[in-house]
Amino acid sequence: MFTLRSLLGDEALELRILVSGPRGALDEPVSWVHNTELPDPSPYVRRSELVLTNGLWADRIGAAEFVANVRRAQAAGIVFGLRQERPTTPDELVAACRDAGVPLLEIAVTVPFTAISEAVATRYAEERQSALVGMVRRGEALATAISRGAGASGVLRVLRRDHELPLAVVDRMGRPLASAGARLDAGQLQTVATGLARHPPPLELELGTAGRATLYLVGAVGDADAALVCLRPVSDLTRIEQDALDQAARFLSLEVAKQQAMQAIELRFAGELLEMVLSGGSRAAEVPGRLRAFGVDADGPLAVWTLAFAGAEATVPGLAEAAGEFFASAGVPVVVAGGSQDVVAVLSWRHGEDEAAPLAERLASAVAERFPGRRPVVGLGGVVGEPAGLREALVRSREVCRTLRRGHPGSAVRSFAELGTHRLLLSMQDADALRPLVDGVLAPVRRHDAGRGGELEATLRAFLDHDGHWSSTAAALHVHVNTLRNRLGKITELTGRDVARTADRVDLFLALQAADMT
Repeated sequence: MFTLRSLLGDEALELRILVSGPRGALDEPVSWVHNTELPDPSPYVRRSELVLTNGLWADRIGAAEFVANVRRAQAAGIVFGLRQERPTTPDELVAACRDAGVPLLEIAVTVPFTAISEAVATRYAEERQSALVGMVRRGEALATAISRGAGASGVLRVLRRDHELPLAVVDRMGRPLASAGARLDAGQLQTVATGLARHPPPLELELGTAGRATLYLVGAVGDADAALVCLRPVSDLTRIEQDALDQAARFLSLEVAKQQAMQAIELRFAGELLEMVLSGGSRAAEVPGRLRAFGVDADGPLAVWTLAFAGAEATVPGLAEAAGEFFASAGVPVVVAGGSQDVVAVLSWRHGEDEAAPLAERLASAVAERFPGRRPVVGLGGVVGEPAGLREALVRSREVCRTLRRGHPGSAVRSFAELGTHRLLLSMQDADALRPLVDGVLAPVRRHDAGRGGELEATLRAFLDHDGHWSSTAAALHVHVNTLRNRLGKITELTGRDVARTADRVDLFLALQAADMT
């Protein structure tokens, strides 16, 4: 857009400045020109337009009032056209513009207003042509960058050739995909992710120390999958800069769609690997080849870890990707598969088993930073020497993770050996083998609770959790000890097992554990 200063620089217009207005007024963009002789042109003059007048309103209104009307319309300024009848600009108009802070220019008698209109139209046409040429050139450069695999970083490099803007690309999980001239911390990344989850997502966000940022949404399929973040408010961006950012966001959609497709394929193949491990039989022979396809050495030691969030019954979108990024940054070859309740990692492990816990703690910390307010837990299934041992390690790690997810006290990282050998015995059985134990022992108790709204199963769990101590169990349940005795007596009546006998207590304990596992 043109400015008053650029018009003054055009000698053919023979303009002379009489009042420069407030500081910077001559360099403010002018949207267009408006020729008027109305006493009050404010209803028709748009913001930032330049008012052209010969002063024919002077016999109906004073100069101060006319200038006040122009100022109310937030016009860019006034150009007074001299005439043979009035060869000088009225002093009262000059004084009124000076008092109101409205720029005032004077144009010679020999130069018509149409000369200004033509000059403005020419500038607009040149700017538009330049913008279109720049958009075409930039589009070709963006297409080349995408086709050559430059990714989101390549898109930002092309954009910053013309516009030195602080930019970043952040996906809906709060992951930084690329940056150029901008650096967002974990809290700011999470703010962007939270904004993208809203419907509709905001077009501007407050990012704390980074200031107010403009978001250009990147949609791969339907919803906003990412955002091109410019660390400038939209009011500070020119129209050309806004168009360039919008164009870049459209090309980024192609890149994000490609990345999502690749991630989906990897997760599907990783999920198939877990099915091969669990199914055993003929499919187990395919496991080494699938491991090698992911860069994992099938001939070396392997470890299985399971990751989830404490208290969550279902996994959270983006957890598998976060785990994969952690292992990649740590230089650990891995296969990461996301399930409905947890995320499993099969990784090459050429270290001692005692070195697994520190790395797993780092994994939990990295995930916690990515997902504020959630507590990650990691179950370690141990190290095996060959793919044939993966099934047992997988079952172990998932059982440890399941226990931690349900609020097991202490560390967020545990190995199977730390939970108790009874879990190993139960975990090696399939659900059909455990069903008779659960149904044979707990079914009568559960039918009683369902029919009478009782709390026998909860009472039994509390009693065993408190190691058979009557008083502490009663206190935890907020009941009298006699009430506790009556409930446990009813359990004995229904199941035929007495909590006072060790063998019967073991049956009840294993039935509850098996019920949790199935």
